Amino acid sequence: MAEIVYPPVIGAALTLFRALDTKIRIEGAERIPRTGGAVLVSNHISYLDFIFAGLAARPSRRLVRFMAKKEVFDHRISGPLMRGMHHIPVDRAAGAAAFGAALKALRGGEVVGVFAEATISRSFTIKEIKNGAVRMAVGAKVPMIPVSLWGTQRLWTKGHPKKLLQRHVPITIRVGEPMHPKRGDDYDAVTADLRGRMSEMLDQAQRGYPEIPKGVWWQPHHLGGTAPTPEEAAKLDAEEAEERASRRES
Repeated sequence: MAEIVYPPVIGAALTLFRALDTKIRIEGAERIPRTGGAVLVSNHISYLDFIFAGLAARPSRRLVRFMAKKEVFDHRISGPLMRGMHHIPVDRAAGAAAFGAALKALRGGEVVGVFAEATISRSFTIKEIKNGAVRMAVGAKVPMIPVSLWGTQRLWTKGHPKKLLQRHVPITIRVGEPMHPKRGDDYDAVTADLRGRMSEMLDQAQRGYPEIPKGVWWQPHHLGGTAPTPEEAAKLDAEEAEERASRRES
């Protein structure tokens, strides 16, 4: 397929990061295959995660097709860009269509990006995840590659103001060992293994981060930050979901 939009978007992002002296560190990029399909499964802590998770595949010269909620495609500015980069819209009321589109892309040799937590983690730990990524990897007979991001939340995340022009922010991108689930596996058990690997990778990124001040909002609670605990974050998510449902009914 023609790539008219994606390369210029990547170029613009990299130019901005260089101007801001964003300190991007990618570990394990060689684990992303240079050819063939793969499911890239990333944690989700920022509205910008698709940019940084996509950069993990850049050394392998791959473009990642991310699955994102349909509302992003409906937006007058982001919509044309998302469609131009051939990302995959997800209508939560009709998820089968998105799953089918992802399988088609994977079987066609594409790398498909998935945020298995579905929504941003306010606690900056790995939330419970569903087995959709595993089912995609099995259905397309491709590897599943865990990715952890850290530092992106400092630029723009849920419940905090944007700081897109903040300078010198360290960003860590870790790529884990590929997993090869197959038909007949216990998909929930594989998903639990995936979540465990992602949690371990994220913890390593957090503990190895070059700046770890105490008491800042962007640090997880268990490392001395003031981010909500997973339990508090789950309560906030539930309240937000109730508000959205109420607005739809009114």
